[in-house]
Amino acid sequence: MAAKIEKISGVAFLPFIDMKELLLSELQRRFNYDCSNAIYYGDLVYLPDYNIETGIPYFARCAMLEPFIIHFDSIGDAAGELKKIQRSWAPYSFTCFRRAALIQEKLPYVNLKPKTFPAKIPAGVTGLYTLIDDHAMIASAATNTTVPAGRIEFIEDHENPPSRAYLKIQESLSLAAHYFNVQLPGKGSRCFEAGACPGGWTWVLVNQGAEVFAVDRAELAPALMKNKLVTFLAHDAFTLKPEELGSFDWVISDVICYPERLLEWIKMWLASGKTKNMICTIKMQGKINWPLIKEFADIPNSRVVHLNYNKHELTFIHSSCCPDGMALSGKHNS
Repeated sequence: MAAKIEKISGVAFLPFIDMKELLLSELQRRFNYDCSNAIYYGDLVYLPDYNIETGIPYFARCAMLEPFIIHFDSIGDAAGELKKIQRSWAPYSFTCFRRAALIQEKLPYVNLKPKTFPAKIPAGVTGLYTLIDDHAMIASAATNTTVPAGRIEFIEDHENPPSRAYLKIQESLSLAAHYFNVQLPGKGSRCFEAGACPGGWTWVLVNQGAEVFAVDRAELAPALMKNKLVTFLAHDAFTLKPEELGSFDWVISDVICYPERLLEWIKMWLASGKTKNMICTIKMQGKINWPLIKEFADIPNSRVVHLNYNKHELTFIHSSCCPDGMALSGKHNS
């Protein structure tokens, strides 16, 4: 029997790892959506009556925008049906792992391996599929991201970075290049990191050849304190004014502070005209203030995202360097 496609309604969201409860909370608190009708395939949350115009949660790494079910007899039938629809597919597996791997082997190659930084994000569409059992899968050719399965993973350096936070700036910069077509920090770039200790983000920037003005009350890792590309100031970075410091190609921060204070600081820097690019982690203080998060997202030429390497936090990415003054178009977290 040939494979059969069953059309279904709604949307399915694949959360970031260990973020399913936060995804459900966001649906309920941010979008006022009742999740009682949700169907779960591992971490994948299928919502039969969800209207995509409601919005895409930040804690969803990939959204199946037009899901359907494929019923099939053989691995070849499953792969063949997917190839009829489009070229590129990525799996999410919670069961039938070997069967899913065999299906993926029969599909055109998609690089699902950990990346080296800087990572180039694909421009083309990648669908998502999930085996429900040995003879059925839920799939969608249309998704909200060109990142396969919505997750960027890097080959980790376990020896040199002073903290694992370096992965967040690598992911953020890769996304900035993808969304805004902006040139990443490198030789000749001047960067300001607020709250830099112990120096994971600064470590990434200097390894790209950028100069970093690093400010924190505590010193960076010893190797960074000796690095000629690093200028360190022991100070509360948020009390320094742009007019006192001059212009920077990038202003970044992973510091713990109240989101309200961070938003005020971001607006101050952007209003000053002293930088065109910013990346800041929005650290949550208890429950997420969704109207406040919207204020970050509403800043022109900006995105708020949840990174693969974020935990209970979001990341603000801004660039006004895009040639046409606009971010990459397409459906994304809203």
